[in-house]
Amino acid sequence: MVESKSQSKPNVILILTDDQGIGDLGCHGNPWLKTPNIDTFYEESVRLTDFHVSPLCTPTRAAIMTGKYPINNGAWATFKGRDALSKNTPTIANLFQENGYTTALFGKWHLGDNYPVRPTDSGFNFAIHHLAGGIGELSDYWGNSYFDDVYYVNNEAKQFQGYCTDVWFEESMKFIEKQEDNPFFIYLALNAPHDPLIVDEKYAAPYKHLEGSEIISANLYGMIANIDENFGKLRQFLAEKKLTDNTIFIFMSDNGTRFGYSKDGKLGYNKGFRGIKGSKAEGGHRVPFFIQWKDGKIQGGKDQDFLSAHVDLLPTLASLCGIDLSDKYQTDGVDLSPILRDKKENLDERSIFIHHRQDWRPPHDLAQSCVLQNQWRLINGKELYDTSKDPLQKNNIVKEHRELVNDLLSQNASFIESSKKHTVYNELSTAIIGNKAQKEVKLTIQHAIGEDVGIWKCEQVAKGVKNKNNTHSLEIEKEGYYLISCSRWPKELAAPILGSPTNNLNPHYSYKNIHPEKVRIRIANQIIEKEILENQYAVSFRVYLEKGKTLFSNDFIEDGETYGVYYTYISYDDAEI
Repeated sequence: MVESKSQSKPNVILILTDDQGIGDLGCHGNPWLKTPNIDTFYEESVRLTDFHVSPLCTPTRAAIMTGKYPINNGAWATFKGRDALSKNTPTIANLFQENGYTTALFGKWHLGDNYPVRPTDSGFNFAIHHLAGGIGELSDYWGNSYFDDVYYVNNEAKQFQGYCTDVWFEESMKFIEKQEDNPFFIYLALNAPHDPLIVDEKYAAPYKHLEGSEIISANLYGMIANIDENFGKLRQFLAEKKLTDNTIFIFMSDNGTRFGYSKDGKLGYNKGFRGIKGSKAEGGHRVPFFIQWKDGKIQGGKDQDFLSAHVDLLPTLASLCGIDLSDKYQTDGVDLSPILRDKKENLDERSIFIHHRQDWRPPHDLAQSCVLQNQWRLINGKELYDTSKDPLQKNNIVKEHRELVNDLLSQNASFIESSKKHTVYNELSTAIIGNKAQKEVKLTIQHAIGEDVGIWKCEQVAKGVKNKNNTHSLEIEKEGYYLISCSRWPKELAAPILGSPTNNLNPHYSYKNIHPEKVRIRIANQIIEKEILENQYAVSFRVYLEKGKTLFSNDFIEDGETYGVYYTYISYDDAEI
């Protein structure tokens, strides 16, 4: 047995993979995928076999961070202004930081790119991460492609060498090296195996012969194989540093698979469940959850089938680490530590609620909802399934169990009514301008509010895809003059609005010029238009703003039609800030 270091508080490492479904693991019976290191951990850990998240990235991450359901923390979508926490939202990182831990994030945040909800504003002492929801999205550093990318080190852009997943694990180990005897909380939130499905060929090669006949993507499996390799390296590192026994180590995913299982069930493997990412069916939100803490007697290869969820992590980890929750940490979750320690006392029967919506407006009461209780799943208020007998959810038995359905509907109605009392239910998260913590705020069309579906990829900007979404929520912290610069391209690309870039940050994109004549902005009861000049990189406005909240919108005007500006930079016009 490897010795533990002498510190009394346990370290915590939470590994969260991105779009890895419950069937995307060898230990869960996948007949093709090899994940030997995670499989070994599975054999040694306690497994919550009925663990649920939200079916999308941001809602799950927000629930993990806050212990609150997405509808209660305001982050229920992956874009359109609802992929960010609200100001002063207490997080699990704040909790650990307040109790003597050094906290760090590596990888994907997806809960806000601007102050006051960046990782370093939200309880993390140290953060290395990409922006927005994925590497290569238009809000991220332009040209990032999973290899040799620019990431943000405590909000400063820095060039890295190597594959993204390798970088996150390597930087985590470097961070641990520096902690000596200080307890640490690491949120190792990977962007893999989220698309684009990019990985070194050596990882995908063993699966190429299966592609199209048994599996959907060899690259997906290759990305997971790379995760598994890094997972093994990290566990070996912890053993060498004598940190294994007193470290709470968790492996989980943020939602169901996207490319590991076809909707018709003809390709891939989903552990016998229907549904993929985005679905309210079981495969969209039931995910792997493995936890080990040798010094805490959480080990031994045991399954626990208690219905549990992402909102339970905050109260559970607080309990395991001996941290009392103050009044500001009012969570929707329960403490699962008795279950993890295999104690006989029973937790009360509970229901779990799933609501999300890809829009800034709150989720519907029933549409796109799922209420879970024991083995029962009530979807959209109209479909009832018994997953113990019908994991593929083929047999809707809503008519046979009207009493149960009415009870679940009543619980859901009470839950929604309670949610409406939260400020975040109706108020948007706002980026703050005029604060010294972030001298220049970057707004992108990816996060803009509007009625269009939305765009989120660099290649969509490169092709000149037009989108009506144009509105952002701002809070002006300091009264005075502000510079607002509107452009087609991000600053790192340095190209004119009416032209295409000449540098080669990403040669794979197809570039197409756009031809707007003007830029128009609306902010704090001011409407201003300016013409776009040839070879002009950005159209800038100097406006006086009073303190308070406001909506800001910006448009290109072309032949009488308007569409949203792709990139906008706002800074206080004062050298002292």
